[in-house]
Amino acid sequence: MKARVITSVLVVLLMGITAYAADVDGNWSGTVSGPMGDFPVAFKFKAEGTTLTGTTTGIDGSDVPIKDGKIDGTTITFTVTFDFGGMPFMLSYKGVVAGSQINMSGDAFGMPFEFVLKKDK
Repeated sequence: MKARVITSVLVVLLMGITAYAADVDGNWSGTVSGPMGDFPVAFKFKAEGTTLTGTTTGIDGSDVPIKDGKIDGTTITFTVTFDFGGMPFMLSYKGVVAGSQINMSGDAFGMPFEFVLKKDK
């Protein structure tokens, strides 16, 4: 009996977490400013509970999968690994979802950068 009560409480809590998770499903785009100028970025996100999956667009236009994606309330985190001629280049991202905008920060080789994504219509 006690195990059923604990299980029921856990199920209700998990449902609440899922209900509070940010709405990130869909296509998002923005621009990152760098030393060589601005360049466009695009992401396709899919939320499944507290797990974030999806893709971003690689330099060659191919889809690059999002890895280790997590959703915690309005905060998303994930990594992306690009392949530059056999050399992996990993970027870590963190974003805060606010309606149709995500304020993103990233890290490349210890150098932080920030940009804003807008939900595509």
